[in-house]
Amino acid sequence: MILLALETSCDETSAAVVQDGKVLANVVSSQIKLHAEYGGVVPELAAREHLKNVLPVAQAALREAAVEVAQIDAVAATQGPGLGIALLIGFKAAQAVAFALNKPFIGINHHEAHLYSPWIDAEKMTADFAAFQPNVSLIVSGGHTMLVLVRAELKHSVLGGTIDDAAGECFDKTGKLMGLPYPAGPIIDRLAEQGNPAAFDFPRPLMHDANDDFSFSGLKTSVRYFIRDHPELMADRQKVADLCASVQAAIVEVLVKKTIRAAKRERVRCITASGGVTCNRGLRQALDAACKKNYFTLRLADKSLCTDNAAMIGILAERKLRANLPVANLDEEIKPGWSLA
Repeated sequence: MILLALETSCDETSAAVVQDGKVLANVVSSQIKLHAEYGGVVPELAAREHLKNVLPVAQAALREAAVEVAQIDAVAATQGPGLGIALLIGFKAAQAVAFALNKPFIGINHHEAHLYSPWIDAEKMTADFAAFQPNVSLIVSGGHTMLVLVRAELKHSVLGGTIDDAAGECFDKTGKLMGLPYPAGPIIDRLAEQGNPAAFDFPRPLMHDANDDFSFSGLKTSVRYFIRDHPELMADRQKVADLCASVQAAIVEVLVKKTIRAAKRERVRCITASGGVTCNRGLRQALDAACKKNYFTLRLADKSLCTDNAAMIGILAERKLRANLPVANLDEEIKPGWSLA
């Protein structure tokens, strides 16, 4: 089976070609520079860029995979969640291709695809995926932070999620308060390596609560008031690094402790992590250390597959098709608020 997948849920236009569990091509066109001027993603601009880029990106993926359009056996696209006006571009483009070729089409939940990205190794789905089920998966990105119990392939349940600000949103918003350019998350990650994580004590929201939910709006507010009361610190490069390290430490500690606690409670032996914030070096190191201490197997999504990409969409779509799950109708619509069940 050769499958073409498209992803346009936010500000990356991506196309991938997947064959028998292997990613033949995964092309991503980022819009970071476009949105940096506005300090965040502007949906209308994102949609225009997707409209301009979706065909060239898809053609580039087919060229890289050395696949002709006539060889495509199925088509997939992100159906949700995401920015409605952005989702629409990739979803309708994929439906058009499927209609023109008279091939099966399937819409994919973006978050569900993240569950499988840690198992895409060396451009293919690893054979040991089934051996590490059940597992607890942390999905952490700009718009969502959640813990998911994966009981078996294509069978999962959400343990907890974001109440207000997600972890990635907190990184970007606190960075903006510090005067850092968008996206601030990667910059905080770099500066944190030069800072003291114990320099300033910020709250760890819900860390000791028994539930698996996340809330980072209180941390963001705490940083806002701290900067208001100590404006002189922002002129000191080392103090800014200390501030970045302290904010990152608070976010990471919440994510890691709640993940480990959920894994112990569910009696699994494997933890996975995916989503854009999983690129954060502090989080990757902390998860690795915590899993080793508690004897969990850890699978982290490759950094190239943490951010929005069509490879994970294609891998999941192919597995759903092989499991003979129903394909989508060509008149189906996007689901911007599609929650992971």
